[in-house]
Amino acid sequence: MTSTLPPSATTGSRRLLTELPGPRSRELAARKAAAVATGVGTTMPVYAVRAHGGVVEDVDGNVLIDLGSGIAVTTVGSSAPRVVAAVQEQVAAFTHTCFMVTPYEGYVAVAERLNDLTPGDHDKRSVLFNSGAEAVENAVKIARSHTGRQAVVAFDHAYHGRTNLTMAMTAKSMPYKSGFGPFASEVYRAPLSYPFRDGDLSGVEAAARAIDLIDKQVGAANLAAVVIEPIQGEGGFIVPAPGFLQALAQWCREHGVVFVADEVQTGFARTGAMFACEHEGVVPDLIVTAKGIAGGLPLSAVTGRAEMMDSVHVGGLGGTYGGNPLACAAALAVMDTIVEEGLVERARQVERILTERLGRIRSGDPRVGDVRGRGAMMAVELVEAGSTTPDPATAKAVATEAHRNGVVVLTCGTYGNVLRFLPPLAISDDQLHEAFDVLDAAFASTAPA
Repeated sequence: MTSTLPPSATTGSRRLLTELPGPRSRELAARKAAAVATGVGTTMPVYAVRAHGGVVEDVDGNVLIDLGSGIAVTTVGSSAPRVVAAVQEQVAAFTHTCFMVTPYEGYVAVAERLNDLTPGDHDKRSVLFNSGAEAVENAVKIARSHTGRQAVVAFDHAYHGRTNLTMAMTAKSMPYKSGFGPFASEVYRAPLSYPFRDGDLSGVEAAARAIDLIDKQVGAANLAAVVIEPIQGEGGFIVPAPGFLQALAQWCREHGVVFVADEVQTGFARTGAMFACEHEGVVPDLIVTAKGIAGGLPLSAVTGRAEMMDSVHVGGLGGTYGGNPLACAAALAVMDTIVEEGLVERARQVERILTERLGRIRSGDPRVGDVRGRGAMMAVELVEAGSTTPDPATAKAVATEAHRNGVVVLTCGTYGNVLRFLPPLAISDDQLHEAFDVLDAAFASTAPA
C-alpha cells in the first residue's frame, strides 16, 4: 500500500489529518468484519501502513506515537535498519529449508548468542520455536523429561499463552480461557507477591506463603517446574517484592524442581537489564524468550542448563518453522542493535522519564493507586479514589481518549484496570513527553466533575 506521507514523517511527532479512525481505516474495518473471525479483536481500529522508531503511520496519513511496541515486540523499533538489512540479505538467499531437515548456520548462531547473553555462566543449550506460548509449553516438556515428574506450578495473575497447556497456566478466564476447556491437567496455581495488594508482606514472606501452598497441595516430589514471569505482563505489570524470586529459586534448587523464568515480555533490554530476572540476581534453570527477540518476526526460544536441555530424546523437540532463517537473521541483528546502541541503558533513561511523568499524574489524581515497573515496561493501576477497588472504567476511558488523540496505549491486568506503557527503545524523549502530554489531558478530561 502506498504511504500518504513522505518517509521523514515517521521520524517526527504526532500528525492527525483525520479523526481516528479515518475513512480508509473504516473501510478496512468493514472488510475485516466480513473476512476475519470475530474472535480476533483489535485495540485501535486504525490500519497501519508504516512504522519506524516511536511512531506508527496509518492508511489515512495519521501518525501516532507508539507506547505499545506491538505488545513489547518492536523493542529496537519497527523496521530497525540492521534488522531490515539482515532480513533482506537472508530472503535473497533462502527462506526455508527446515532446520530438522537441512540445518543452517543462523539457527546455531542464535543459540550461541542466547547461551552467552542469558543469566549464568553454566553450560547451556537453546532450542528455537515460533511463539512465546510454544516456547513455554516446550519448557514444561523439558522440565518433565529432566525430572520424571508431571506437576507444574504457575501463579496468580499469570499469562503464559493461548495453547491448551498455556491456557491452563494462564490465570485470567476472559478472554483467554472462557469456553475453551477442558484444559491440561497437573497445573497448579500459587499466590504471587503483589506489593500493592499485599499490605506489609515482604517478598520473603510472600514466597513462604506460596511455598507452603505448593508443599501442601502439590508436594515437591511431584513437581517438575515452577514457571513465573519475573515481572508479570498481561496480569498487570506486577513487580514482586524484593526477595520473592530468590526465595522461590532457592527452594526449587533444594528440591530438584526446575525454575523457569518466562521472559517473553520482559526480555531483551525491555526492563533496563538484558533480562528481568537479573534485577533480582536470579539465575533460572530455563529461560523462555520471544516477542522482542527478532524485531517483529516470529521467533521464540528456550535456553537452559545443558543437562536439562539435553535430557530430551532426539526428535522430541522441534517444529517445521522453528528457528526460521529469516527470523534468525532478524534476531542476530536485534541482539547486535541492543548491544551496539546501548539499549539497556536507554531503557533506564526511558524509566526515568516515565517514572517522573507518571508520578506527576499520580500526585494530582487519586484514581492512580500505584505506579510500577522497570525500564520501558511501566504501568499505573487505577482504583476508585481512596481505596484499592479496581477501576477498569477509568482505565478504558483514559485509553480511549489517548487513542482518539493519536497515542497508542494498552490496558491489562486481572481486573482490567491497569494502563501499561511499552514504548520502543528507539522512541525519542520528545515523543515520550508529547505522548504523556496527551495522557495528562486524558486523565484530566476523564476526572469526576
